[in-house]
Amino acid sequence: MSELSRATVSRLPRYLRLIEDSADSRTVSSEALAAAAGVNAANVRRDLSDLGFQGTRGVGYSAPALRDRIRRELGIERRRKVAIIGAGNLGTALARYSGLSKRGFDVVAIYDVDAGRIGQLIGDVKIQDLEEMPSDCSFGCFDMAILAVPASSAQPVTDDLVAAGIASILNFAPIRVTVPDTVAVRQVDLSTELQILSYYG
Repeated sequence: MSELSRATVSRLPRYLRLIEDSADSRTVSSEALAAAAGVNAANVRRDLSDLGFQGTRGVGYSAPALRDRIRRELGIERRRKVAIIGAGNLGTALARYSGLSKRGFDVVAIYDVDAGRIGQLIGDVKIQDLEEMPSDCSFGCFDMAILAVPASSAQPVTDDLVAAGIASILNFAPIRVTVPDTVAVRQVDLSTELQILSYYG
């Protein structure tokens, strides 16, 4: 894995989406990648140079090779196993979102504390009691987690995930969680994002 800036890492998935959505193309230009990421072509060339990836002037970049390089850099050259914590409306919607599987992420476990939900199926995944999560995690059943729980539960669940060895968490709970430096967390607060959007709209 290269030492890339946060800005570069945030653009790599956009480059990858363009390449994967244009699966028949053998090459891709820096201009097309720039348009997909909302930057200029110079940014693209710098990003890909930081990856150690060079294009051919007048031709562009090899799309298959660049796809493989970005997937390797992002750690998704193999499929990743994801658990969703919280089977309410948001957790259920995320579990049913086909884009996760398309991009290499398989939802393999869903946990909740609601006895009325435990045992139900979302797709082909059965909702399990949250108490089973630490042991499942320790056995390697999943290696990433999505939090879709109330604010009051977010930090305790995060602590349990970290203690069980999970180092990648996507947090949709309306509260920031704290983790050790060895754990990566992406915080997604939908209400905050809508408030910011409302300012501009």
